[in-house]
Amino acid sequence: VQLQASGGGLVQAGGSLRLSCAASGRTFSSYVMGWFRQAPGKEREFVAAITWSVGITSYADSVKGRFTVSRDNAKNTVYLQMNSLKPEDTAVYYCAASLARSRFIASMSKVDYWGQGTLVTVSS
Repeated sequence: VQLQASGGGLVQAGGSLRLSCAASGRTFSSYVMGWFRQAPGKEREFVAAITWSVGITSYADSVKGRFTVSRDNAKNTVYLQMNSLKPEDTAVYYCAASLARSRFIASMSKVDYWGQGTLVTVSS
């Protein structure tokens, strides 16, 4: 299984970035796909998730209204559109996959697969 994240970079506060996560190596229809982030000196935290089958989403309170998670089943790719970025969004962002408890619950309490990180830096 491979989760290949890309799209990170340097952006000014208020700007936008779109991260991509290309998934391969198995069928992910029974999985929740999502994003976590880890800022320097902090623990890794949940950002957003989406159920692969029906597209139910969930978000951390800190990104609600600014970030949007989506998936393209044909391309086996999950996206994280990040708008109105703030310096506190600076972190390494990781793509992840969790076996879903339900098609209608975008929960990632236990991550089964991690991708490599992609660095997002937001300057003030």
